Amino acid sequence: MLGKRFDRDFFQKSVLKDGTHACNYLLTCDMDMNPQQGFEYANWKRGYGDFHLCPDYSTWRVLSWLPSTGIVLCDIMDPHTHELLTISKNFPLFFLKKKKKFRKQVAKAEKMGFVPNMASELEYYIFDTPFREARSKKYHDLSSAGFQICLLLKLSERDYAEDYHIQQGTRTEWLNAQFRISPPFFKKKKKKKKVECTKGEAGIGQHELNIEYSTAVEMADRHVLYKQCLHEVADLNEVSVTFMAKPYTNSTGSGCHIHCSLFDNANKRNLFQGQESIGKIKGCSPLFKHFLAGWIHYTPQLFPFFAPTVNSYKRFVSNSWAPTRCAWSYDNRSAGFRVVGSGNSLRIEMRICGADVNPYLAFAGSLASGLAGIEQELQPPEAADGDIYNVLFFSNIIASHLEQVPTKFDVAIAKLRDSKWANDTLGEDVVNHYTHFYQLENDKYLSHVSDWERARYFEMI
Repeated sequence: MLGKRFDRDFFQKSVLKDGTHACNYLLTCDMDMNPQQGFEYANWKRGYGDFHLCPDYSTWRVLSWLPSTGIVLCDIMDPHTHELLTISKNFPLFFLKKKKKFRKQVAKAEKMGFVPNMASELEYYIFDTPFREARSKKYHDLSSAGFQICLLLKLSERDYAEDYHIQQGTRTEWLNAQFRISPPFFKKKKKKKKVECTKGEAGIGQHELNIEYSTAVEMADRHVLYKQCLHEVADLNEVSVTFMAKPYTNSTGSGCHIHCSLFDNANKRNLFQGQESIGKIKGCSPLFKHFLAGWIHYTPQLFPFFAPTVNSYKRFVSNSWAPTRCAWSYDNRSAGFRVVGSGNSLRIEMRICGADVNPYLAFAGSLASGLAGIEQELQPPEAADGDIYNVLFFSNIIASHLEQVPTKFDVAIAKLRDSKWANDTLGEDVVNHYTHFYQLENDKYLSHVSDWERARYFEMI
């Protein structure tokens, strides 16, 4: 997260009502915070002026880990008109205002008579090594917060596996309990929102945080705020956390599983439930089928929104708990789309996203895909029941529908750039901006000479 820190009195006097400003070069920065050229809105030719930051007070929280401190998320506006920024005559620049474009998808759903409810599961690794020390070590040989287990050792020589193990969880309870028992921040004049649970995951020192589900925009806000909270609380306690999708070659990847359902306008009844059946699901609606079909069909065309870094694609490995195909199934963790629950709890869990995902983009892409499926009355492919990692397990008919997820960043970028549907739905300017950003990141990766290359080729070639 990027932003400013204000004195309380100055904030109340000058920012509370009128907002503030920041340099628009922030819209072009890479991961090292270096501004990059080639973006239409902000560049040296335009002089890198300011944009206006308008606080969204529905996101206001008071922090518990810093004294007398609050945090609020902002929308980005034109510095002169205080209206949504544009980069062409009639086109709203949604990537400057992700939440507004996201809200546009939510508003579209509500206009169609639906209230999207969503939840994201945050997976992350905890290390006993502080951030500064980890950086000085180039992130090698860090001390894991969990005990290591090696399946090659004799049973008597193994330590505890992390996943679901209560004693392992106790070792990091000092950190995770802060979110579950005493929420680290709360909304002004509103009831505190609780974390449903925390648990150990399959990796050494890997954990998962499940936040109570909510309406789509509110859930995305919670996602980014809890993620920021984890970083800051860990840093203050001289440990480190990472949300990389695949931090180490032999470690389990970290995912962000997105749960989604559509409720009626009163947000009381789940519209996914009905009288029809498909696969093992009894009691679903045509709406459910269309949404599921659209989400599956259009995900490959928006894939960088779900896997936004070169590291994301190293997570898609067979038998690793990360999906490798855009298939669906009921309660099957080898599926890219896992359907769970029944009745009012019937929902779709999309397991493709990594922990490095931007929730506003991922949620917006999910809704855009699902709503397109409803509009076009798409039908989902046949359910893939069984080991989806092993395509040979299925008949030729089912196997033909098991599209493999992109395994390279440049392939995913090209699919987004060339997608007529994405350009028509999101706008060419939006697609051009994001594909340019992603391409710059991929180019930096391809031009970098790694330790792996030196170790493999220095002497031997």
